[in-house]
Amino acid sequence: MEWAWIPITIWAAACQTVRTGLQKQLKGRLSTNGASFVRFAYGLPLAVVYLVACLWFTGKPLPGTHLEFYAWTAMGGVAQILATNLLILALSMRNFVVATAYSKTEALQAAAFGMLILAEPVSAYGVAAIVIGTIGVLLISLKGSDNLMTAFLFGWMEKSALIGIGSGALFAVSAIGFRAASLSLDEDILPLAAATTLVHAIVLQIGLMLAYLLWREPGELRRVIAAWRPGLVVGLTSAAGSAGWFTAMALMTAAYVRMLGMTEMVFTFLMSYLVFREKPSRAEIIGVVVLVGGILLGLAVRK
Repeated sequence: MEWAWIPITIWAAACQTVRTGLQKQLKGRLSTNGASFVRFAYGLPLAVVYLVACLWFTGKPLPGTHLEFYAWTAMGGVAQILATNLLILALSMRNFVVATAYSKTEALQAAAFGMLILAEPVSAYGVAAIVIGTIGVLLISLKGSDNLMTAFLFGWMEKSALIGIGSGALFAVSAIGFRAASLSLDEDILPLAAATTLVHAIVLQIGLMLAYLLWREPGELRRVIAAWRPGLVVGLTSAAGSAGWFTAMALMTAAYVRMLGMTEMVFTFLMSYLVFREKPSRAEIIGVVVLVGGILLGLAVRK
């Protein structure tokens, strides 16, 4: 199981790329909160199937929950809702690759939060690899800039970039919360612990967002139901990706999972070119190469 987190993370990153692209299209039909709610509401059935499958294959009972578990799950769940909302907002402000790029600073932030909250150290080489990967991500975000150096040094000060960075920070907090929740169950079969956390988190998120939409955007629920076809695809890819993220983060430190999760930018780059027909720039191509180099270095020096 030592290396199982690697293909699981790559799977999760691929699913998240598809889900983010679909949510970008849903943003034109739904509000930011409605597009965010879709991923949870339509993703719950698959999450339950994953949990039932884990219970069936392991032959074990559902892990017992406790207050600490619910506290960590709530922290992760609320942070993920806010992070998703910010990412959808960022997607409506700049192109598909740029918006996702700034959110990928979450790998660095996950390393910092992991050390502060869970006391999980990351080696100096690991930090260097994450920094290199992040530089690659930021190079990808320079598409369309007239002055590449100025954009690289000061582009993070733009409103859309700050929103993306904020999204990354909240995704990092959610990663730490969900990892801590899974580990708090003291379950030997970590995929089962991850599946348990996933279902509890989605149920909590649905409850919170449903209450908010009924209070602030009651008409949005009708639009969410009307958009059930694309919503179902978003929910399924979201749940499949979340199952991967939760399982990988139960097996490995969140910082390394999020580092490898930056492969999402490679998938995003390909989707941008193949699906949205956005012509890649030289900076994007260099960025992808640097990003892949950072990820490979991180895998090689991981401790």
